[in-house]
Amino acid sequence: MSNEKKNYTPQELNSMSNDELARLGTELDGVTVAYRKERFPVDNDPASKRASRAVGTFLVLSIIGAIGFLGVYLFWPWRYKGLGADGMWLYTFYTPLLGVCGALAIGCLGLAVVTYVKKIVPEEISVQRRHDGPSDEVDRRTITALLNDSWTTSTLGRRKVLAGMLGASGILAGLAIILPMGGMIRNPWKPGVLGLQGDGTLWTSGWTLKSKNVKLYLGRDTGAIAALEKGDKDHPNAVTHASTAGIARLVRMRPEDLDAGSMETVFPLPDELVNDKDRHDPKRDVYTEHMHSIHGPRNAVMLIRLRHKDAQEVVERKGQEDFHYGDFYAYSKICTHIGCPTSLYEAQTNRILCPCHQSQFDAKMYGKPLFGPAARALPQLPIEVDEEGYLVAKGDFIEPVGPAFWERES
Repeated sequence: MSNEKKNYTPQELNSMSNDELARLGTELDGVTVAYRKERFPVDNDPASKRASRAVGTFLVLSIIGAIGFLGVYLFWPWRYKGLGADGMWLYTFYTPLLGVCGALAIGCLGLAVVTYVKKIVPEEISVQRRHDGPSDEVDRRTITALLNDSWTTSTLGRRKVLAGMLGASGILAGLAIILPMGGMIRNPWKPGVLGLQGDGTLWTSGWTLKSKNVKLYLGRDTGAIAALEKGDKDHPNAVTHASTAGIARLVRMRPEDLDAGSMETVFPLPDELVNDKDRHDPKRDVYTEHMHSIHGPRNAVMLIRLRHKDAQEVVERKGQEDFHYGDFYAYSKICTHIGCPTSLYEAQTNRILCPCHQSQFDAKMYGKPLFGPAARALPQLPIEVDEEGYLVAKGDFIEPVGPAFWERES
């Protein structure tokens, strides 16, 4: 325990200098400064300038990295570009640039702090005796003096340029850490523009376009890829570019295109994006829009054609008795457990299987779950055949697709 007087009056404390208050504070706290050595006791020491330049270099690199990160995050093209598409190389460098700039901003800031402490802040060894209970008035008054003393002995106060750079680097590096988190926070109920992937809310998909009186065909994925165009007469075998003109990734389906006891994955194909059969235009390019439909997170639908005998045994869900067309039933391919694709259909038992957690659904009983963790039936898409004999959506899903259990009432 320190034997130092503790009952100082406010007048006595006010009369003390900062150094005296700092010394008093260490004594009252039971702190003994066993060793302290200035790094640069001589003014204008060249070693001091070298240390400052080293710290400044790290801070400049940190600021450059942070500004680069913010610039890339805000302005660099980030939307997906496929092979051969314009801007693919810029898109390819988006994530690596974020990583490099972020590492530069945070890493160099850390190196600057470590370098400053190791090379500029005085060496000191202090020992403190611990005590219990709250601090008294004298301790509270002297703690500010101790902090001021720490600031003074660090010499950062008279290194204005380094102090400013350290503050700027800390702020920018903090923004580089915090800003990307904004992309993780969004309002799931805020709608955007309704398109082939819905309007951004949890309850919409490409099939929701039907609510806007858009004619939607059940589009079969052909798996077609871009055609490689050859070079000119001087280089006949050289590939110059890839073209998707005239290529239809999604095509319309007729009932006879699907055998009994089989399943086909289909996606929403708006009437304005049809480019197959009698409406094929070799110069028209709808490939990108078709891929947007295929990549829609809630667009995939299983079109199942039951055997006619099995179709006679189907149990319809109340309110959905007219959702099917003959022996054809369309169920969402998104598992109601955690959203995996229910991509397996067992024709012998008419069961739909999810390979992720082995949930099983009965295609003959409105997609009702029979086994596994899924507790809700697969949403059913109402379908029909148009005047030309093509399978089309008769309406949108009447319940949320996938594991959006917070949207469901049952």
